Amino acid sequence: METLADKGNGTYAYIDNLLEGKKVFSKELWGNLFVVAKDVKIQIEFNPAKVKEFRLIGYENRLLAREDFNDDRKDAGEMGSGHAVTAFYELVPADSDSSPSGSAPSKSAPASEPLTFQQVSLIPSESLLQFRLRYKLPGDGQEASNLIEASLTQDAIYKPLASIDDDFRFAAAVVEFGMVLRDSEWKGSSSWQSALALARSSKGQDPEGYRAEFIQLLELGELIQKQ
Repeated sequence: METLADKGNGTYAYIDNLLEGKKVFSKELWGNLFVVAKDVKIQIEFNPAKVKEFRLIGYENRLLAREDFNDDRKDAGEMGSGHAVTAFYELVPADSDSSPSGSAPSKSAPASEPLTFQQVSLIPSESLLQFRLRYKLPGDGQEASNLIEASLTQDAIYKPLASIDDDFRFAAAVVEFGMVLRDSEWKGSSSWQSALALARSSKGQDPEGYRAEFIQLLELGELIQKQ
């Protein structure tokens, strides 16, 4: 199903009960039928003076080569009306001695010989990252993509967890659940209990009951793990 959806620029869904059918064929149907942007690509460049290591969590089957970002011939994803995309990165600050998820620092490869004909230098900047978005407007007959760029500073990103909105914290609980469920090598100190506590504290407004359903899945997963 995933392969067919990718090849046809469509979507697929797993429907296991009546309420899920209502969600897919009622609430989400029009967003899947009306495309507002096609061949959407996102590229993030981290400032190596501020970020030592980074890791994209998930999206393994959506990664593009660096040179494909500017190649308008490369097919990418479609965005429907009302759709949103959330991506999480794990960052290690440049002045930190730790590695991702608190794991022990890995032994680095031996340094290579300096280049003879090329030199690499860092451009001084207070920005932590550079965000780039490319997209095409559907039905305009143009194959050239539009580019949007933005820079973000460290102060705009690093905030205490308690001060962040419920949507971000609930999404973080979903990410933690995924790593614990797969027993990821990057899960660090994540656990069923911490993911459940974060999800409960960030449930917020839940008129459709989707977040409550996710919390129930977490509780079920924790019970199964204890068996």
